[in-house]
Amino acid sequence: MEKQEKKIIIDKVVKLREQLQSEIKKNIVGQQKTIDAIITALLCAGNCLLIGAPGLGKTLLVKTIAEALALDFKRVQFTPDLMPADILGSEILQIDKETGARYFSFNKGPIFANILLADEINRTPPKTQSALLEAMQELSITINGVKYQLDRPFLVLATQNPIEQEGTYPLPEAQLDRFMFSIKINYPSFDEERLIVKNTTYNIHTQINNTLSKEEILEAQEIVRDILISDELIDYILKVVRSTRPETSEFDIIKKNVSWGAGPRASQYLTLSAKANALLNGRMYCVKDDILNYLENILAHRVLLNFNALAENITVSEIIEFLKSEIN
Repeated sequence: MEKQEKKIIIDKVVKLREQLQSEIKKNIVGQQKTIDAIITALLCAGNCLLIGAPGLGKTLLVKTIAEALALDFKRVQFTPDLMPADILGSEILQIDKETGARYFSFNKGPIFANILLADEINRTPPKTQSALLEAMQELSITINGVKYQLDRPFLVLATQNPIEQEGTYPLPEAQLDRFMFSIKINYPSFDEERLIVKNTTYNIHTQINNTLSKEEILEAQEIVRDILISDELIDYILKVVRSTRPETSEFDIIKKNVSWGAGPRASQYLTLSAKANALLNGRMYCVKDDILNYLENILAHRVLLNFNALAENITVSEIIEFLKSEIN
C-alpha cells in the first residue's frame, strides 16, 4: 500500500474514532480512558479485563461499544456451575426424518460472536475459564477434534469484581496473560455522577448509530501493523519488560519484591498498543508517549509480587512508576 493511501486511511480512522466516541457518550458518562483502551485493544485484536466495583456501568459500556460498531455481541454470566459447553457449544444428536439415521450436529455457543462479554469471569472454576484460552489466542475452538474458526474481529471483554472475593476463582496466570489490557474502572466524579443520576431517572431514550463496519475494523487492524516504530523504541520496550523479571533485572526493588515478571507477550502488546495509539492520533510513526500511555494496563496483571512486597505495602503501580523513571 502506498504512503498516500495509508495517510488517507489513517485520517479516516481518526474521524471514525471521533464519531464512535460521540455515539458511546450518548450512553456512557466519563470513562474516557477506558473507552480509548478498548478501542485500542480492538485495533490490536487484543482482549481486555475490566476490573471495577459493581454498578459502574461495565456491562452497559461493552454493550454500547458493540452497538456502535455494528458487531455481533453476546453476554455470558459466569457462575460456579457454568460448563465449557455453555460457552463453546456442543454436539447434539439429531435424527434424519427421511432415513431415520442418527448423526451429531454442532450447536454453536455464545463464543461465536465478534464481542463476547464474560461477566464476572472469576466466578467460574478454572476448567470453564480455560475454555476461552484457545479462542483468545488462536481465534478458534476445538470440539471433539474438530476445529471451528471464529469470525473476525473477535474480542473478549471480561469483567471482574475486585471487592467480593468469596466464592471466586482467581484467573490462572496463563489466562491473565491472554488479556492485552487490564483496565481499572474508577468511581465517577461528582459532576459525572450527577449527570448519571439525571440521565437514568428520566424517560430519556438514546439511539446508538453504527460507525465502523466489520470491514473497516479489519482494515484498521491491518494498518496498525504497518505503523512505523524505531529500533530504539523497541529496545526501550524490551528493557522495561525484561526489567520486570527478577532473574534479568538490574534493580534491587524488582529482585526483592517481584516473584514473576512479564513475558514476551507483554513486549508484543506494548509494541502493538503504541502503533494503535499513533494511528488513533493520526500519525504513521510511534513516539515514546505511545508506549507509556498503556504501560500500566499491559504490565499490571503480568507482574506478580512476592510476600516481601505485601509486607512492605509495595504495589505493582509503584514498581511500574519506578521503571518509568529509571529506564530511558
